[in-house]
Amino acid sequence: MPEQPDYPRIADHGLIGDLQTSALVATDGSVDWFCAPRFDSPSIFGALLDAEKGGRFRIRPAGTGYETKQMYFPDTAVLVTRFLSEEGLGEVADFMPISGPVATDRHRLVRMIRCVRGHMSFEIELSPRFDYGRASHTVELSENGAVFRSHGANVAVHVVREPEDERLGHVSEHEGDLTMKVALQAGQTRGVVLETGAHGPAQQIPVHEIRRLFDDTVAYWKSWVARSTYTGRWREEVIRSAVTLKLMTYAPTGGLVAAPTMGLPEQVGGERNWDYRYTWVRDASFSVFSLLRLGYTDEATGLGRWLADRVREHVGSDTGPLNIMYRVDGSSDLKEDVLEHWSGYRGSFPARVGNDAAGQLQLDIYGEAMDSISLGDERGLQAGHAGWLAVSEMLNWLCDNWDQPEEGIWETRGGRKDFTYGRLMSWVAFDRGLRLASRHGRPAPVERWREARDAIYAQVMERGWNPERQAFVQHYEDRVLDSSLLRMSREGFVAPKDPMWLSTLDAMRDELVTDSLVYRYDPSASPDGLRGSEGTFSLCTFNYADALARSGRVEEARLVFEKMLTYANHVGLYAEEIGLSGEQLGNFPQAFTHLSLIDAAITLDEALERAAAQAPAPVAVGT
Repeated sequence: MPEQPDYPRIADHGLIGDLQTSALVATDGSVDWFCAPRFDSPSIFGALLDAEKGGRFRIRPAGTGYETKQMYFPDTAVLVTRFLSEEGLGEVADFMPISGPVATDRHRLVRMIRCVRGHMSFEIELSPRFDYGRASHTVELSENGAVFRSHGANVAVHVVREPEDERLGHVSEHEGDLTMKVALQAGQTRGVVLETGAHGPAQQIPVHEIRRLFDDTVAYWKSWVARSTYTGRWREEVIRSAVTLKLMTYAPTGGLVAAPTMGLPEQVGGERNWDYRYTWVRDASFSVFSLLRLGYTDEATGLGRWLADRVREHVGSDTGPLNIMYRVDGSSDLKEDVLEHWSGYRGSFPARVGNDAAGQLQLDIYGEAMDSISLGDERGLQAGHAGWLAVSEMLNWLCDNWDQPEEGIWETRGGRKDFTYGRLMSWVAFDRGLRLASRHGRPAPVERWREARDAIYAQVMERGWNPERQAFVQHYEDRVLDSSLLRMSREGFVAPKDPMWLSTLDAMRDELVTDSLVYRYDPSASPDGLRGSEGTFSLCTFNYADALARSGRVEEARLVFEKMLTYANHVGLYAEEIGLSGEQLGNFPQAFTHLSLIDAAITLDEALERAAAQAPAPVAVGT
């Protein structure tokens, strides 16, 4: 499919946010994805999924003949888009002041415009499309900006200016859209502030106020970054990933969305276009692990509380004590619909909202939850009596239900199977539960749990191992490989240098790895109920590097890791997948990818340090 000029590449974006929602800003200065008041709310700007009907908020120089660059202000989530021309250099600093831990409809998207040298005129194009472009709106202009109104959703646009500036001027309105022009000389700063949940008219904002908002937001992020305990080789990449995970965390509950976007395709023009703006038990559990390894105990505690609340609620009892995913507030209504009026990213229809996979049975989530609970316990985050009772009840349910077909980690829609990964993580659930009971002397049916754990181990070794492939396979009924099993040694199910495990790594290398990038599985060999193909899965690539490092193949692991770093976008962000041409595909940025980068970096650092300590001292060569 030829490139469409109205659609920037998925990777041509940076992420900003206020810990309750977020926005994507393209390198051309366009905010083309923004939902409010929460990550999973209907969009206000959605040009990313329909360039004509989605709406955008773009700031760019007037005319042509300029270059663009984009960067994050160091150690922050403040995004700076720079425009360079013969006449001048201008910058737009985009950020969202932190909203705090109390849910609110009021969110501010600040766009601070500055001329660094020479002179530059900027065009501002503001075309909101409320409720995924399904709702109409009115606009009220004033000398201080404008207010957009749509079925109770009010968005104010405040103009940043000084008292001596001319009246708003250079503003035009056409069918509910606004365009403005701002001409700046070197040293001047102006801008606009978009505010959701506004109740009054637009307000004039003085320049010193927008600078204060900038300074406060920068100070928040620098202070947060300074709490990291990571001192390894890849600090810039690890910190950027940690900030990205923080940006995807809903502060009022501690829930972390899998990605802040929906509908971005795993194959351009294909149908694998899912809504990821929800909190998966799996992603949240993995994130607890990653954040604790970086020293972010508050965030891990918040995610742990979110998980504990879901366990105690017993929502979704038809498929067990846990659903696989929830909204960020903990509710579980995720009915999947199609936005029929949207064309999808570069024609990738359908654009889905909601996610029917929420009703699937995925047994691995219990192991991931227990793994994070166990690690948290080791780091001093102990569960109380009520929490332990909930854990016990969950494991008792798993005792009765682990040995049945399920949909699996990849949410395939081709029917339930006996997935090896689901059995592996069920083993982890019982193993961690037994350790916790022993560590704290908690009451538990330990014999029943131990019997289940050992039965799973025996079953996986007998039925999950394929002697012909000399590898552990995706599910018992076939010989297909699956890179989810890269976690087997990490979880302690097999020794990292066990011959069975090393031959599994070799088989994956031969079948699922292409120049260091790793596919989840081969859809043609294991039909998943969906048309089309997909790219390599970035989580799996980082997990592959992690597994290699744990198995003693440190130099091979480092090469895989370093190659994968070259696929980051210009500001260090990753989508879900990588296409054949190196293009980022799928929802963006993805928590899975960034948390696995953190884990692989830490594991590889530790392995390199051990290798250096064991290496013989260099021998001087005489001349």
